[in-house]
Amino acid sequence: MRVFNFAAGPSTLPLPVLEQAQKEFLDYQGTGMSIIEMSHRGKPFMAVNAEANALLRELMGIPDDYAVLFVQGGASQQFAAVPLNLLSNGKADYIVTGNFANKAYEEGLKYGDMSVAASSKEDGYTYIPDMNNVKFRDGIDYVHFTYNNTIFGTRFTDLPKTDATLVTDMSSNILSEVVDVKKFGLIYAGAQKNIAPAGVTIVIVKRDLLGKALPICPTMLNYAIQDKNDSLYNTPPCFSIYMAMLVFRHLKQMGGVPAMQKINEEKAKMLYDFIDNSKLYKNNVNKKDRSLMNVPFVTGDPDLDAKFVAEATKAGLVSLKGHRLVGGMRASIYNAMPIEGVKALIDFMKKFEMENK
Repeated sequence: MRVFNFAAGPSTLPLPVLEQAQKEFLDYQGTGMSIIEMSHRGKPFMAVNAEANALLRELMGIPDDYAVLFVQGGASQQFAAVPLNLLSNGKADYIVTGNFANKAYEEGLKYGDMSVAASSKEDGYTYIPDMNNVKFRDGIDYVHFTYNNTIFGTRFTDLPKTDATLVTDMSSNILSEVVDVKKFGLIYAGAQKNIAPAGVTIVIVKRDLLGKALPICPTMLNYAIQDKNDSLYNTPPCFSIYMAMLVFRHLKQMGGVPAMQKINEEKAKMLYDFIDNSKLYKNNVNKKDRSLMNVPFVTGDPDLDAKFVAEATKAGLVSLKGHRLVGGMRASIYNAMPIEGVKALIDFMKKFEMENK
């Protein structure tokens, strides 16, 4: 019996995708072997790699002058790869709105002149700074921001106002809402929240930014080399790329990103509306900046929070414990979380509130 898994990542995957992977696991399309056993240079896997690339381009409307890369190391490795590839002038500005945004900034400091253009740290990362009031330095190579903040439950609804290249970490919201790729120079995302098992990271980068890597940039982190080799410079995370391909197929069948955005907005509204009208639960995020993917909430009593998590787990609603930096609870309601899961969570929250007045 499957539970409703509200984990922030690795997270739940669509059941039809899991069933397809199970069906093909021992014998992938008549090859007589599993996808995890075959050569990444062989035709069967190269076809998977190509289809995953093509489907992601279709789903996100990625123009031909952008490279789509499937790399390793997680989004955290991109904290270094971004400056190593893009620092032509040696300086960049960062908007720090959460733990991972801050880690990206701190990693960037190792490679150049980095500055924090705006931050919400002083208020516990409960809001996104007003982009109309953020000033950026002249001559910067890029502006980096984290589109959706997994831990603190915020998201950008307005892009930074700058002529500099926009770089964003979309790990926890990629494919959940429509974005105009052409407004960005580089998008990266760890797959383990909305796309696939951990192991593969998506990098979408405008090709005119390639070929400018710093001399110290490791070969494996050089975007131009990865693009030239179709992400096959070395053995890639084959199974994760295969699972990503299946998820992309599934999303296309569901109606693509616009359809997913509509569903995600419905799920988030249901949960936020319940929390806002509850006398027990509270979400501390500025309403304008609330994430569609990650919904943190608290009761105000750590012991009661712990009781909630324990009883929810017994009820088949798992991984609701909030991050240690925030406490309380967090419901991650990614693309693969069905509306039924959110309804089940709300029903449990109602029951728990009645029993713990």
